Amino acid sequence: MPSPLTWPADVVAALPGRAGRWIDIARLLPRAGAPAVVGSLLLNVVLGILPGTFIVATSVLLGKVPGLAEARSGVPAKAVTVLLLVVGAFALQHFLAPFQAVLAEAVARRVDEHCIGRLFEVTLRRAPFSVLENPSHADLIADARAAFARAVPTPGEAAAALPLLLARYCQLAAAVALVGYVLGPLAAAVAAVTSLAIRFGVRGTLGRYAALWDSLSRQRRRTDYVRELATGQVAAKEIRMLSLMPWLSARLRKETMAGLLPLWEGSRRLQFWPFVALATVGFLGGTTVLGILAGRSSQGAVGLLELGVGLQAVLITMRFGVAFPECDMQTQFGLNSFHALERLERVEEVTALHRHPTTRSTASEAPAPTPKQLISFEKVSFSYQEDAPAVLDGLDLRLPVGKCTAIVGLNGAGKTTLVKLLARLYEPTRGRILVDGVDLADCDPDAWQRHIAVIFQDYLRYELPARENIGLGAPHLLDDEEAVLAAAESAGAGDIVRSLPEGLSTPLSRHYPGGRDLSGGQWQRIALARALLAVRGGASVLVLDEPTAQLDVRGEVRFFDDFLATAGAQGVTSVIISHRFSTVRHADRIVVVEHGRVLEQGTHDSLMRDGGRYEELFRLQAQRFHDEDEQEETESTP
Repeated sequence: MPSPLTWPADVVAALPGRAGRWIDIARLLPRAGAPAVVGSLLLNVVLGILPGTFIVATSVLLGKVPGLAEARSGVPAKAVTVLLLVVGAFALQHFLAPFQAVLAEAVARRVDEHCIGRLFEVTLRRAPFSVLENPSHADLIADARAAFARAVPTPGEAAAALPLLLARYCQLAAAVALVGYVLGPLAAAVAAVTSLAIRFGVRGTLGRYAALWDSLSRQRRRTDYVRELATGQVAAKEIRMLSLMPWLSARLRKETMAGLLPLWEGSRRLQFWPFVALATVGFLGGTTVLGILAGRSSQGAVGLLELGVGLQAVLITMRFGVAFPECDMQTQFGLNSFHALERLERVEEVTALHRHPTTRSTASEAPAPTPKQLISFEKVSFSYQEDAPAVLDGLDLRLPVGKCTAIVGLNGAGKTTLVKLLARLYEPTRGRILVDGVDLADCDPDAWQRHIAVIFQDYLRYELPARENIGLGAPHLLDDEEAVLAAAESAGAGDIVRSLPEGLSTPLSRHYPGGRDLSGGQWQRIALARALLAVRGGASVLVLDEPTAQLDVRGEVRFFDDFLATAGAQGVTSVIISHRFSTVRHADRIVVVEHGRVLEQGTHDSLMRDGGRYEELFRLQAQRFHDEDEQEETESTP
């Protein structure tokens, strides 16, 4: 437990960090726009001065009470004026208070919009997947998102709290000035120093508590996961079927307490002695000022007017040394997500510069080429982490434009990784990918990705109407119903759309009124329609990464036959990733990938004649399906 004499030194040591926080808040504030910021600042200055005005006016009015009691000719005009001033200050303060909240909300929303835009930019566009999927950055990403899930105060709320804090300090300045007017500079100095010392100590304690909170980020992430697991629908079926509720309830309690117990212990440790010290400072300072006021009153040096002003002003300064509910939590915790966002942006910049030190500044200006003849991988190697084994190891691959290339291999051969590199979701560790001789590393990734339509094996099932589930393949065609329906027909999803109660407007989820869910095969058709709409919208390379894993072999063969006919008719460059060799035999070219390299390539007939790995695996799979067919026939025979 720290000594009560050490915490002031800790506070002094934390000064640079505290100053940096206020600078960051001030730097965010202009993002709300000049009208909202200026309006909020002016309004809070007025609201900070009005209490002092009210104190002076009421004290003047009280000072006239003895004279009014002796007067016999009615209430003097000056007294009426003072009364109107009292009522006006009181009414104006209550009239303006709601606008204070309105402007604070406007500032917060606009600043948060700016920060959310930056978060979207770094996570959805700029940051490599190697950054987003790195376990060491998981806590950083969780903290960057936390505020915008409203789990903690947001950067916008921190920025909006700055003008509110200005109102508090204007109120303090007015009160100190009144104490100085009534009791002299010494009393004003004592009141000011006492208030600011307590205030500084309160914020210092809150800052140390915030540091403790930050240190438990990983534990909060674990607790959030278990809470989401226990209250969401993803695991609901298994939880019921396996009777996991008692275990899950105990685990949630364990994880929750693992985060709360250090906070409670730390809160007691951090706040007890500072509270004692600050309470002592407040008692001594307040007693000194009130003693000066009492002494001067007993000597007759302070009249009723001065007594009223001084007493109320002293109480304001003493009440200043507390936590402000509208400011403190917001300014202390509201920047956590913003600072995490800034660190994530720096990680992204360093990673990008490390990967492409010479092309970083010009890559965004280089146009992405439209494939006309050949897409080629030259000696491409890749690993997901520096110390991890290579997934691709010196791979050479040629993808002729306008043809269908099937890439086959066993699970773990590197097929999906190859697709991610082609789509520039990752960059090769070594080697390069060329489009008609142009290195993709020198091109704008966004522009290149507009040339590609991909169906990943874990394609998304959007809880949105069928129109959006297909139309998001080419957002600029989202409202073109004819194009959306044509893509659905090309993918064999026309009957699916027509069977929906509201057609394209039907939500593809049972979680919404009138919504419908689809079977695995139907969802795959919808996903293919989304990719084909992307082709209609301008993409020229279509990639299917194990899109039919939920279909039986016959359904998969029909699916790929339909796809090859559609792609061939449209002259699309297509790449099919599959672990089932029999489904892709009609492709123009088949490539066998094993251990991160191209092992064989050719047509189905040529590879079968060669008697290599493709022929071996093809016959093994064909024999397995033949045995399954014979077993089904035997079981169905009476």
